[in-house]
Amino acid sequence: MSKTVTILGSTGSIGTQALTVCKANGFAVHALAAHQNEDLLEEQTRAFHPKRVCISDPAHYESFCTRVADLPVDVLTGLDGLCELAGDQDAGIVLNSVMGMIGLRPTLAAIEAGNTIALANKETLVTGGELVMRRASEKKVKILPVDSEHSAIFQCLEGYRHCHLNKILLTASGGPFFGMTREQLNDITPERALKHPNWSMGAKITIDSATMMNKGLEVIEAVHLFGVTADQIEVVVHRESVVHSLVEFDDYSVIGQLGVPDMKIPIQYALTYPDRVACPTGRLSLTDYQKLTFYKPDPDTFICLKAAMEAIRRGGLYPTLVNCANELLVTLFLQRKVSFLQIGDLVNEVLTLTCDGAVTVENILSAKEQAEEFVLSRI
Repeated sequence: MSKTVTILGSTGSIGTQALTVCKANGFAVHALAAHQNEDLLEEQTRAFHPKRVCISDPAHYESFCTRVADLPVDVLTGLDGLCELAGDQDAGIVLNSVMGMIGLRPTLAAIEAGNTIALANKETLVTGGELVMRRASEKKVKILPVDSEHSAIFQCLEGYRHCHLNKILLTASGGPFFGMTREQLNDITPERALKHPNWSMGAKITIDSATMMNKGLEVIEAVHLFGVTADQIEVVVHRESVVHSLVEFDDYSVIGQLGVPDMKIPIQYALTYPDRVACPTGRLSLTDYQKLTFYKPDPDTFICLKAAMEAIRRGGLYPTLVNCANELLVTLFLQRKVSFLQIGDLVNEVLTLTCDGAVTVENILSAKEQAEEFVLSRI
């Protein structure tokens, strides 16, 4: 199978695993992009021989150019560099796994170029879902989900596109603090919040999992990816992370996708779609687990989930408000400038703002600024 891949966010958890998948399948790597990690990006550049590389933080540009001066590689920088890689006609499949709202513009650039997108950047659809999905439809661009839950839903729907989807059962691990009360969450430190029971992920997404904001963002994504309403999505806490999500049809048949909790499976499916090949991961043995458990979430304790659900019900720019407030609050929490509970409290409070206007890049950036100003004024 011959594939060409461009990876935005190549030094992160998704990016490094995607390169493992590329190596295992012999996929050509056209371009790589990272933010600041010069050491790993240089190592990847020497190992995979991309034609183009972007170090998006301009402060690292000259230094990185010096490091790879002996290689025949075109080096870019900044957000414009990311967009140029995503919009390259030779990019192949663009895997967007950058962190944060910065991923929106490269996604739009890839769409304009007609490039297939393997999407691992939540904020693209959380903040600009209406705009992105409309433009992808107009340009007939495929957006293949990489998140394990959305990949599961996508896989469950394959072959059933002619059937009416009744609802989505979106599974959640529950994070490290499942079952705890607000009082017990009072003194949570970043170190404790970064210890996820099942997945090895970056700091931002791990904190989001601990607050259950990650699941709220995934609800918003699912609304846009699968054309459903928020009320057609049921979040189910599944501690073992074996059932990655399920779908229910009108006849109440439920179909799910199962697998070991390893991100290489959904990453590879997005890169090999519509084919399936052996994956560099372990097989699922249900008898090793013996039992699988399912619980209702606790939105009164993990109130980020409640805020995200309310935001997508309102639509428009409200998902941008909660997303951008959360992005800043997670950074501040990791810097020990706000408490764990303040994340949820202020993400909910940001919904008191009025945020009108169409979903455009300009209005999204304006809503981002509005949310960040609000957070900073409250702390």
